[in-house]
Amino acid sequence: MVYAIIETGGKQFRVEPGRFYDIERLAIEPDGKISIDKVFYVQNESDIHVGQPFVDGATVEGTVIRHMRGRKIIVYKMRPKKKTRKKQGHRQELTRLMINSIAIDGQSLGNAVAETPTRSVDFEAAEAAQAAE
Repeated sequence: MVYAIIETGGKQFRVEPGRFYDIERLAIEPDGKISIDKVFYVQNESDIHVGQPFVDGATVEGTVIRHMRGRKIIVYKMRPKKKTRKKQGHRQELTRLMINSIAIDGQSLGNAVAETPTRSVDFEAAEAAQAAE
């Protein structure tokens, strides 16, 4: 299992190839590519790379799927006994990012295409097994 810990938007995320994450808004159009080089940690099976603070030569490649707004958060302020009330709402601007690959020094450790498990089904053999029962 390949994963990395990256920093984007002032937050840290544990990312894996083939998964999408909602991060702070990026100034990249949908279907645009991004390369993140602020990688703190990379693990590939038993091979571990820890940065101080970043792993040298490590990059995480991703594709922007879409931009959206998060759930509304209600901020309610009031002063007791003064009839002063203030109600505000906030929706954070987010970007949905699909992680395509994790690489160190140009060598890809994990790709989204290679990570997806596939299963082949032999329908004729399955039907023959059911008919035999």
